[in-house]
Amino acid sequence: MTYQSVDQLQKVLATQVFHYTQDSKKASGRALGTLVEIITFYLLKSWGFENSVAIERPLAEYGNPDITHNVEYSLHPILRHYELSLPANLPVTSTRLLKAIENVFPAEGFEKYANTLLTSGMILRNSCIFAKRDNPYPSYLSANLISTSSSEFVITILEQHSKPYAMFECKRVGVEEGMKKGPQTIEKAKQGAYVAKAVSSLYKVRLPSGELRGLIYNSGDKIYSKPYAELIAEIIGSNKRDLLKDFILTVGVVSNHGNWFTSDNHNKELKVLAQSYDWLIFLTDSGLAEFITELLLEPKPLLEPARNAFLASYMAEKKKNSFTKVQMDYEADQVLQTYFRDNVKRIEKWFNIIAPKNGTIQDVHLQISQLRDKNWKKAHLL
Repeated sequence: MTYQSVDQLQKVLATQVFHYTQDSKKASGRALGTLVEIITFYLLKSWGFENSVAIERPLAEYGNPDITHNVEYSLHPILRHYELSLPANLPVTSTRLLKAIENVFPAEGFEKYANTLLTSGMILRNSCIFAKRDNPYPSYLSANLISTSSSEFVITILEQHSKPYAMFECKRVGVEEGMKKGPQTIEKAKQGAYVAKAVSSLYKVRLPSGELRGLIYNSGDKIYSKPYAELIAEIIGSNKRDLLKDFILTVGVVSNHGNWFTSDNHNKELKVLAQSYDWLIFLTDSGLAEFITELLLEPKPLLEPARNAFLASYMAEKKKNSFTKVQMDYEADQVLQTYFRDNVKRIEKWFNIIAPKNGTIQDVHLQISQLRDKNWKKAHLL
């Protein structure tokens, strides 16, 4: 089954899944937004970045820490990594996790967060933050569930530096019946553009000729400038603390073709985003439709637990949502990981690169891999 646009797909969801709601089109639009976030998250996991990911963590503006912004996903340097086994008792709380690592991280001044990695109802908290400290450097303790059995849970404990090296934001706007584009499209574009420009030490400067140059402080107050593409490649390939310590690679993920641009001309909203993010990636209508078809409309047997979790979360009698980027049914998480891992090359083709020109999704993967693999702590890059 194919769909000419996401709007057509949204109408199918409205009639087949959300028919019980007062505004089925709006409900299906919200669900589409969640699915864009889910696709982005599990793509990052399939690329091997799960241990670096934080979800909706506040990021401070560069040089102005009094203002922070929550972003969908930020990727952080890993300062310490520890694997532990716990008896297979539920729930897996932050108190249990801190108790289990007290001999590994003894009395190190961490303040507990009241988060649960795995609930009694087998709901998983992705990238579960369970403690934080400010000294000798700001960092978080995060837990990821690796595997479960009848006797034990295997868990990865990570200390992540609070300062990320990359961030991902997802933007999607729905269209009301009879309108050409959503009324909040430009406001969402401006919001995303502001955050992308505010959190990183790398500035984009447009010359009168239209040439795009990058500007960054190097060695104290010295301003260092080059053509933008050259400078960002130099920063990512560098081991210089002055270039790296406040740099954040900014990635925007947008969806819904008809709202953001036409086939012939990028509209103002997309141009605003394209000149603000280091990378602007478009999740195509066909890619989103392919995922929704295989998950919901013509479900693949593998994805049945994920489909059940989705439907349980969006039905009229739902008790709690267990299909979000933060809270995910455990069985749904397991099959989604398998699906994305086994189909990663096909899934990468769901995305087009809007900016920079001639960039590829493989280039995005390579750049964030280069940043992740730096020896942040030993090289004193932070």
